[in-house]
Amino acid sequence: MATLRTIRAVKSWLTNNAATREYETLLDRGDRQVPASVIVPRGAQRNLPGWIVLHGITRPGRFHPNLLRFVRALATSGLAVVVPQVPEWKNLRLAPEVTHPTLRGALDVLRGLDVTNDGPYGAIGFSFGAPQILIAASHSDVGDQLGGVVGFGGYCDMERMVHFQMSGEHEWDGITHRIRPDPYGRWIIGGSHLTSIPEYAGAEDVAQALRRLAVEAGERRILAWDPSYDALKGELRRGVAPEHTRLFDLFAPSTDHWPDLRGVEDIAQQLATAVRSSSPLMDPVPFMPALRTPVHLIHGEDDQLIPYTESLRMESLFTSEQQVETTITAFFSHSDQGGRLSSIRHEMLEGFKLARALNRVLSIA
Repeated sequence: MATLRTIRAVKSWLTNNAATREYETLLDRGDRQVPASVIVPRGAQRNLPGWIVLHGITRPGRFHPNLLRFVRALATSGLAVVVPQVPEWKNLRLAPEVTHPTLRGALDVLRGLDVTNDGPYGAIGFSFGAPQILIAASHSDVGDQLGGVVGFGGYCDMERMVHFQMSGEHEWDGITHRIRPDPYGRWIIGGSHLTSIPEYAGAEDVAQALRRLAVEAGERRILAWDPSYDALKGELRRGVAPEHTRLFDLFAPSTDHWPDLRGVEDIAQQLATAVRSSSPLMDPVPFMPALRTPVHLIHGEDDQLIPYTESLRMESLFTSEQQVETTITAFFSHSDQGGRLSSIRHEMLEGFKLARALNRVLSIA
């Protein structure tokens, strides 16, 4: 059954042709009701496996085009999918505390659908939602209802992730890699937490400028390093105090300049500390020993927002008694521009690898 679902899902994804029925609902997360999308196969009857999919920190939220294409492919394969809106994440707020109640509410929605079975269900988190869904699943009231969880492109170590987003450096097994990082991540983190650092408490002008850039990138849906942002960067730079221009340039240099890395190590460490201090839920590491649900981690090897080494690091936290599988793929990076791989052979090998991973994922529920 999982193999047939995989074939249907891959075909739907490749052709961007979904055979689904979609409607809106509300879920109760305790403090408020939030909208959610329900996507089921066209002509669905009864006893379908149920899945929850969480978006990341993104302005389109559950309507991000790539997310929609993915969940429609899942539903076309024969699944019922619930995609909650997380308003705080849509507004680019790092608000981990809403994950647990959102999942509880989504599970209630799944159980209440006429077409779903009695579980256990599956859950997928993308980007920021990936470690958050693992944390939520470490709590028995959620984890006991899940047959497995999947994290796409998530982070593990806050310090390492922030250091990468500021410098482009990431490390695994003693080998340091360096690429040009997608600035979207540091715009969000800087906009949210820069002024929490005592040294930069007065740099609200820079924080506001970074928030504006992050919102603009989310609204335009154009990669954050695109030269089209340079005019806005210049306008925002002129609006910050002269003593703060170097700080602004560290976060938002013009496209043709690599950021001045002097002091990056210090500010990255301070930012990571500020983020973790905002909530213990920002750090997934302490929660992983309690996770009993099988885990699948999938990460794009060319990811320029969160490096693939973060999923490898997450996998290394699990004990031999815990079930975890990791796939590093040439596809599905945050900043994927839809380009072709180096050869047809490479594309085929990567396609088979991803299909095997998807087949394992679709065996969860």
